[in-house]
Amino acid sequence: MILESLRQELLSWDGVSEHKHRFGGVEFRYKNKELGHLHGEKLADLPFPKSIRDELIEAGLVEPHHVFPNSGWVSFWIKGEQDIPQLSKLFRMQYDRIAKKSMESNWEDGKE
Repeated sequence: MILESLRQELLSWDGVSEHKHRFGGVEFRYKNKELGHLHGEKLADLPFPKSIRDELIEAGLVEPHHVFPNSGWVSFWIKGEQDIPQLSKLFRMQYDRIAKKSMESNWEDGKE
């Protein structure tokens, strides 16, 4: 239920696709950039710049990555369906950040 709800949300965003993640689970990408991935319905991992990662951890919204705690990656432990809105917000932060970067890059390259 959690994965299906999140899948419906994320795949409704322009340019988002779903893939098998190399370490198991489901990965969501915007174009060719990973937004994050889920390990079943209990854990989501998302990559952020360290400054954003630190803010999210300090706010208590996420934890340092469960394997690579000193990286920019964060882990979000999913306790139940009540966590879907917060998880969706985290993916949206990623989407907005990466989509903006992509648009800026295209503009600089004269593609827009």
